[in-house]
Amino acid sequence: GGLVRLSVGVEHPDDLIADLAQALDAV
Repeated sequence: GGLVRLSVGVEHPDDLIADLAQALDAV
């Protein structure tokens, strides 16, 4: 799942940033 996740992140950096922000917000 991680590799697919990474390729998706490369194509959709906004989604990757949103996921990162959401992860930080969950802490």
